Amino acid sequence: MTHTIDSTRFGRIEVAPDSVLDFPHGLVGFDSRRFTLVAREEDATFLWLHSLDDPSLAVPVTDPRQFFADFELVLDDEERERLGLSDGNETAVYVTVRASDQLEDFTANLRAPIVIDDGRGHQVINQASGAPLRAALFGELATAAAGGANRAA
Repeated sequence: MTHTIDSTRFGRIEVAPDSVLDFPHGLVGFDSRRFTLVAREEDATFLWLHSLDDPSLAVPVTDPRQFFADFELVLDDEERERLGLSDGNETAVYVTVRASDQLEDFTANLRAPIVIDDGRGHQVINQASGAPLRAALFGELATAAAGGANRAA
């Protein structure tokens, strides 16, 4: 059965049953447990993790590997087993994005990524050393822009 969201952000959205993501343990800070990924464009870099239960809840997410070439997700065996993940499973990994008025202030949460596997989503704690809670998403771009501004001055 198709789900319909009357999204406060995107208007009416039809969600196919195979696009529903169940978060059995929820997401930190939210009551909703059923979500879908919404793309504003077919090849969008940023997606919205949209609640099926709350039409006003949509969180921007992205694949961290598009911005952080050295991104690594490390989960211990106990966590993998608890979530039902095996090394053979192909999982999608997303990180939540904190937007701002300034590009250099956009951040991604690499410490608590979202793992999606077979219609189930889990927010996990990344055990990789140096996985920050707020990594500058456009850090290299902001540094380059600042360097150019300094040279022009």
